[in-house]
Amino acid sequence: MAAVTRGSFTFMRRLLLAHRYKRCCSRVQTGRPDYTRRPHTLFIPQLCSSRFFHTSYVTSGPIVPFKLSDIGEGIMEVTVKEWYVKEGDKVSQFDSICEVQSDKASVTITSRYDGVIKKLYYEVDATALVGSPLVDIETEPGPEVAHEEDVVETPAMSNDEHTHQEIKGHKTQATPAVRRLAMENNIKLSEVVGTGRDERILKEDILNFLAKQTGAILPPTPFHEIQPPPPAASAPSSASMPKMKPPPSVPLPVISRPVFTGKDSTEPLKGFHKAMVKTMTAALKIPHFGYKDEVDLTRLVQLRKELKGLSEGRGVKLSYMPFFIKAASLGLLHFPILNASVDEAVQNITYKASHNIGLAMDTSQGLLVPNVKNVQLLSVFEIAVELNRMQTLGATGQLGTADLTGGTFTLSNIGSIGGTYAKPVILPPEVAIGALGKIQVLPRFNSRDEVVKAHVMNVSWSADHRIIDGATMARFSNLWRDYLENPASMVLDLK
Repeated sequence: MAAVTRGSFTFMRRLLLAHRYKRCCSRVQTGRPDYTRRPHTLFIPQLCSSRFFHTSYVTSGPIVPFKLSDIGEGIMEVTVKEWYVKEGDKVSQFDSICEVQSDKASVTITSRYDGVIKKLYYEVDATALVGSPLVDIETEPGPEVAHEEDVVETPAMSNDEHTHQEIKGHKTQATPAVRRLAMENNIKLSEVVGTGRDERILKEDILNFLAKQTGAILPPTPFHEIQPPPPAASAPSSASMPKMKPPPSVPLPVISRPVFTGKDSTEPLKGFHKAMVKTMTAALKIPHFGYKDEVDLTRLVQLRKELKGLSEGRGVKLSYMPFFIKAASLGLLHFPILNASVDEAVQNITYKASHNIGLAMDTSQGLLVPNVKNVQLLSVFEIAVELNRMQTLGATGQLGTADLTGGTFTLSNIGSIGGTYAKPVILPPEVAIGALGKIQVLPRFNSRDEVVKAHVMNVSWSADHRIIDGATMARFSNLWRDYLENPASMVLDLK
């Protein structure tokens, strides 16, 4: 009887296990096509029970196309000069994505999102169109990311340009507090030269930049007075004095040897070269009137020599250009038609209130003409500060659109390279331009008919002969020359 009972119990136990096994298997099979988040069920025969194992699912965030929006100035395309990322790279906000170049300036695009680069849409030197995606970024999971297209913004309309639009080179480095201070005062970080470590922009840099814009005077930076060494107990003999080592020789600049391939090559016009084609083609429509003269800069050379040390003590290099630019501004006050523009139909003349005087620069990117804004309100030293800033940015290719647009009058310092006379070409919509030759030491007669040494510079002017006659150009040149030959006379008209 016991054997029958034991056999019946064993049969029932096997039947129950088979039923549960079937139910477990069917549960797993019905769950396979469904990829929703639910725990998988795994049957372990040894334990005759169902255990639940939770498996984690890797979820990817939305893929955001990072588009190039309207840059302004009528620019519809840019050239991709360099990629700072590749597909699969992880980026954070403000990380550099790529460098693009328009016919106005080079701009570094930075990321707005945290995520992973999934796709690059352009090769290096390819042309990217406004409104087209630059990259696809897979953003991190979380709240839905808004699709923003303000990759590059017009300076007049940009509220966060100093965080997402940066000039060529490494990205602008600044703390959130400094960025907030710049935003509150409507200052673009791309125009501020950082003095911190690795060119990091400090709070003092923002305050100094703001003071220069508003005309405020900040307290001078304290300097450490050089203390003389304590007197020696006894004067050492000449024999015991160590021999002074000769100063190290200045290494000569290395000039790379040209490589002759013997093959023709063709490349498309891009960037600033393409802009030059457009500008010079438009300039051909202007009838140029030329006027040339020479200027005796002997007194100005002496004045600059006296002020050079004082300016360098303030950390600013003082060249002759601030004097040339200020003298031109004083002359434009008397001849405002030279600081004007004319419409394409040549029916209206617009007299510009601001003297935004441009300076032609020879850079590695080609010819650039940044301009000093509101010269009529600046002193010679303030003009020197601004020129130092623009030359620093120009040498590293960091000049922005604000520096390269809005000019009303131009001077070309071609003499820094060589030559005496030139034939400058007007930059539309301006109506006049001057080219400055090199300064030469030449013999000249003084007022007592004595031959003396003089520092002479030649100047070449070009004017739009449709609205400017020769007499006006000559009178302006004479006034400009008088200011430079007698620099003390400028003091009477300085503001």
